[in-house]
Amino acid sequence: QVQLVESGGDSVQTGGSLRLSCGVSGATVSANSMGWFRQAPGKEREGLARRCRGGDATYYGDSVKGRFIISQDSAKNTVYLQMNNLKPEDTAMYYCAVYSTCAASYPQKWGVGTLVTVSS
Repeated sequence: QVQLVESGGDSVQTGGSLRLSCGVSGATVSANSMGWFRQAPGKEREGLARRCRGGDATYYGDSVKGRFIISQDSAKNTVYLQMNNLKPEDTAMYYCAVYSTCAASYPQKWGVGTLVTVSS
């Protein structure tokens, strides 16, 4: 059974940085397409970053392009999201997910999330 556990969420000020981690069991991150999405109260789910199986391609949502970076450590079977220049509108619950394909619209599995709060 695939399990994903996010960590690293915190409260930071505008302009700050955070690195989220996602420990994965039951699946190999290098053999799957992995990504991050977020959801803020009253808002729709927003895809942030996607790393395709094999690691050759990465994609970012427009709102985070140039500020967020997705990476992975195959030895630790962990996916990361480095978030820089954080803004109040980045406040949300952040989720790590595994996708059936790199182009899949919806994740197959995701964790319980980690909360990021950005204050002005």
